[in-house]
Amino acid sequence: MNKQKQSKKPPSNRRLLWWALLALLVLIFGGLIWSNTTKSSRMEGPQFRKEGTLQFVGVDGQPIRQIDIEIADTDMERARGLMWRRTLGSDQGMLFIMDAPEPQSFWMLNTYLSLDILFVDADSTIVKIRPNTKPRSLDAVTSEMPALYVVEVNAGFCAQHGIREGDQIRFTKN
Repeated sequence: MNKQKQSKKPPSNRRLLWWALLALLVLIFGGLIWSNTTKSSRMEGPQFRKEGTLQFVGVDGQPIRQIDIEIADTDMERARGLMWRRTLGSDQGMLFIMDAPEPQSFWMLNTYLSLDILFVDADSTIVKIRPNTKPRSLDAVTSEMPALYVVEVNAGFCAQHGIREGDQIRFTKN
């Protein structure tokens, strides 16, 4: 049996040049698309998603202030919280709904914003306010008392609007 050797013809220089040019164009085009679509998210972080409203109510029963809220009610959402955010509107915040009323502890490791953190018991009463938390810190921010809800707003919000321990919250989901 004779086996003939089949020789493979090497690709021509023109064909190699064409493929190299095509690959280069794909890389450039892909890089432009990636840089334009991710630039704003790298600069601003995750964007606010309104999922409800929350009203602060004084001890006298009078409304103090209403804000739009995102709601974190799963383990993953509570773990992420406001991490990576670069902005939060003056009338925006996040409401954490915990599984059970117990002492709560938060940290600010990947949170770039200084926040007021309000711990709220099962009766919707604010039991502890931790104002002006330190961004990007591993320091524990604790409730000291059992809390079923936690509200995060921009630092200084509570002082600006006269929100105090003993006030209450009322919220609705969209």
